[in-house]
Amino acid sequence: MRKNSWLQKLLYGVMAVLGAYIMYKSGALLAACNQMQKKTEAGSVQQSAEDTAMRTWSLAYTAAVEGKKLSGWLSTWFEQVVPVLSYVAEEEGQALAQSETEAEKESETAAETQSGTIAEMQAETAAEEETQTAAEDDAIQEVSAGSIFSQALPLLTDFSYLVTNYYTVDEDTAADAELFDAEKLLGMDLSLEQDSSVPQILIYHTHSQEAFADSAEGEVCDTVVGMGEILADELRGYGYNVIHDTGVYDLVDGVLDRSAAYDYAREAIEAILEENPTIEVLIDLHRDGVEGDREDFVTEIDGEAVSRIMFFNGLSRNAGGEALTWLPNEYLTENLAFSLQLQVLANVEYPGFARKIYLQAERYNLHLRARSLLIEAGTQLNTVEEEKNAMAPVANLIRQILE
Repeated sequence: MRKNSWLQKLLYGVMAVLGAYIMYKSGALLAACNQMQKKTEAGSVQQSAEDTAMRTWSLAYTAAVEGKKLSGWLSTWFEQVVPVLSYVAEEEGQALAQSETEAEKESETAAETQSGTIAEMQAETAAEEETQTAAEDDAIQEVSAGSIFSQALPLLTDFSYLVTNYYTVDEDTAADAELFDAEKLLGMDLSLEQDSSVPQILIYHTHSQEAFADSAEGEVCDTVVGMGEILADELRGYGYNVIHDTGVYDLVDGVLDRSAAYDYAREAIEAILEENPTIEVLIDLHRDGVEGDREDFVTEIDGEAVSRIMFFNGLSRNAGGEALTWLPNEYLTENLAFSLQLQVLANVEYPGFARKIYLQAERYNLHLRARSLLIEAGTQLNTVEEEKNAMAPVANLIRQILE
């Protein structure tokens, strides 16, 4: 056997080299496999490498790891190899851990970026939805009056139904089907292109001395003139340029005299219109004088007691239906359209707020503009507060017709 000792040593040397090579490749493969990666995360790479690889090759590995001194060159070789393998495993584990940490940071950064992007997108979407909702609301508001008219029209084309339910016809005048063509009146465009830079609406009072149940004597703000200023402010709030004329036309030498009030008022209003030709809407605001119970002239809107109103038209026609040629009104059809559109809208928006439209024989200065209104706001039975509460609904109705 001694004769072959050199051959045996050579064989051991070859085996050692092959063993080292195999262990190197095994270590690389192990470091790359999923199982080794999991062990790397758990911090047990070194132990796993030593237990699963090195122990399979030689008992000398055990001696080297456990610090036992074995004789022979193989033991010495393993003492050198084990630390190298451990270092390689540790380096692979650290590299893998660092790679995963960087990946996590990149993922977090991407998530933050995505989160920021999503937040921006959500904000943009919310803004778009708000704009769309506002546009839809505006569209609904724009078509609301027209939609209401369309729904009411089938009934109102019946002249008998129209007159019975929408008008009170004074015995001194007459209404006929040709004049009260509901389809024509409701289909008329009375919109006004808004321009706040110039006067467009004039409010005045032919009977400026009309007051209410609890008006303080001498307090103009408690009279129909005070209500006119509130109505003017409401309309200004909608963007209209409004002139409020507070001229007195029903006092003569300090004495109440309404016999010529419309003549006096006409002269004054014509002068104002000459100075302000951009005015296209005239509102003669009155307070009605009635008989009956107070409860018949009060309604409720949004929980508040409100005086009822009444639109008024002069037909320039007598009881026989003949035209009063000395009181011509080229805007009669437009006047009737204005009051009927407001009445139909009021019946839907504020049920019970508007009494039936009153039709009288004469003209009442409604010939001065196409969009002329005579409004009886409340009665002598209503309180000042009830009158004040009525002005906002009136302004809202007018605004919807003019838009």
